[in-house]
Amino acid sequence: MTSLNQDIQDKLQRLNVFEKIIGVNVVVFLLGLILRAVLNQGSSLAWLELPSDFFDFLLQPWSIITYAFAHYDFWHIVFNMLWLYFIGRMFTNLFSVKIALNVYFLGAIAGGLLFMVGYNVFPDFFVGKSRLVGASAAVRALLIFLCAYMPTTEVRVFTFNLKLWYLGAAIVVLDVLGLFGLNAGGNLAHLGGALLGYFYATQLHKGQDIGSGFERFMDTIASMFKKTKTSPLKTVHKNKSGKVAGYTKEEFSEFNKQKKIDIILDKISKSGYDSLTKEEKEFLFRAGK
Repeated sequence: MTSLNQDIQDKLQRLNVFEKIIGVNVVVFLLGLILRAVLNQGSSLAWLELPSDFFDFLLQPWSIITYAFAHYDFWHIVFNMLWLYFIGRMFTNLFSVKIALNVYFLGAIAGGLLFMVGYNVFPDFFVGKSRLVGASAAVRALLIFLCAYMPTTEVRVFTFNLKLWYLGAAIVVLDVLGLFGLNAGGNLAHLGGALLGYFYATQLHKGQDIGSGFERFMDTIASMFKKTKTSPLKTVHKNKSGKVAGYTKEEFSEFNKQKKIDIILDKISKSGYDSLTKEEKEFLFRAGK
């Protein structure tokens, strides 16, 4: 039993941040199903849902983030989590975990805010009150961030390659058309997430991380739940060899651009984005343009 518990813990520790978020979403979904069966009511996760009315929102301000963890429909959570899995793997191979979380949660917040603004500023267009659930806005933020940051990068779609900006443009067009359908509020939230992702990427291209303030805020919140303890001294190994992704600069310069990108991405997949040297990060940044 001890060995089994250790294996489970090891596997959980190897999950990337988005795989852990997927796990939380699945647990909340199952909890909602159980509560629905016990309470015999549809909105079993009402305490997580984001209300469209500002005054209702003031009574549950946490819902600006928690709504992104609430799903009721099976296919809704399946498609959201599949998107999150594949986009999350691509994202974490290229960027730090902190940037990934900034984009994800700020995308959820931006989607929720635009949802509430739409219902309160254009009440005739969005009839009645509504409540928002689902991770779609946060996932949109990640997707559009990638599409805006490296628009000419190609991804495999079935049997052909497609540039990321084509995919992003198609998704946004579908969300705009969805404003005139039955899920107008949801599509408005999608657009909020997309706008955040696009703005974050364009600003990061200019060297400005707009999520740094949110990151510090979350670090402050997290620090409140951590016990103060003396950290053991750690040995920091610096790259003094002048190598680039394990090759000498002379060897690296002889490779073509795509080979250089593949080598750096391979290093990221093995050691993470933070293992890159300043020179490697700058090359990857220029290649993304």
